[in-house]
Amino acid sequence: MKRLFLSITVFVLLVSSLPAQQIKYTVANAHSHNDYVHKVRFWDAWQNGFGSIEADIILDNGDLLIAHDPIPPGQERRTLDSFYLAPLQRCIDKNNGTVYADPTRSLQLMIDIKTDAIATLNKLIEKLKSYPSLISTPSLKIAISGNRPDPNAFPSFPSWIYFDGEFQKKYNKASLEKIEMFSDNFQNYSSWKGEGALPEKDKQLLLVAINKAHAMNKKVRFWSAPDNPVAWKTFMSLGVDYLNTDKIEEMTRFLKQ
Repeated sequence: MKRLFLSITVFVLLVSSLPAQQIKYTVANAHSHNDYVHKVRFWDAWQNGFGSIEADIILDNGDLLIAHDPIPPGQERRTLDSFYLAPLQRCIDKNNGTVYADPTRSLQLMIDIKTDAIATLNKLIEKLKSYPSLISTPSLKIAISGNRPDPNAFPSFPSWIYFDGEFQKKYNKASLEKIEMFSDNFQNYSSWKGEGALPEKDKQLLLVAINKAHAMNKKVRFWSAPDNPVAWKTFMSLGVDYLNTDKIEEMTRFLKQ
């Protein structure tokens, strides 16, 4: 038992001491968290060139709605089609097959499932099949977060469906190939509010997770994290791939400076 403990300790120290992955940060590293709650959904993040956009969805009476919770009677039923899939279709048509005019640019559409994983994902796959240009362009990647199927089932889904990984779960080789990135709750690592310096012990915990993802050639993002320039600079210094934000315009200015 002592040998096992020592081995784990050595591994953690080695991983946490690895240098942060060198990333040239641009708006392609920006993730529009809960994009669907913004006044102008999709278009603000797209016009600013964000590399990742997130929308929560629920399955409600056969419709895929952008929402976190069930829709009360009489409230607007905002569909995934109208606010995300149809706009993406227009972008791809306009740009001759790519999401952005620059064909070297790509976009990740993270879809966070809030209702039953299997039923909602199956409906989503059915819906996406009615948008063949979305699932065929290499410039768009669909990543499923929130409620997800058992990881062992990941390989059974279409080749154009990927998943948001969880550090707490184990994945076999086939399932790992279906993972696009790893996301985690920043509060699991630190209570830092984005003021002053990140405590060293918290930094080391974060580096273990970041380097673990990078060792698997996967990107990483933290949610429920401080959302200000001090925090963004700190996450960049740690090699975090996607900077999670609810402040589209402010982050755009920050990354373009």
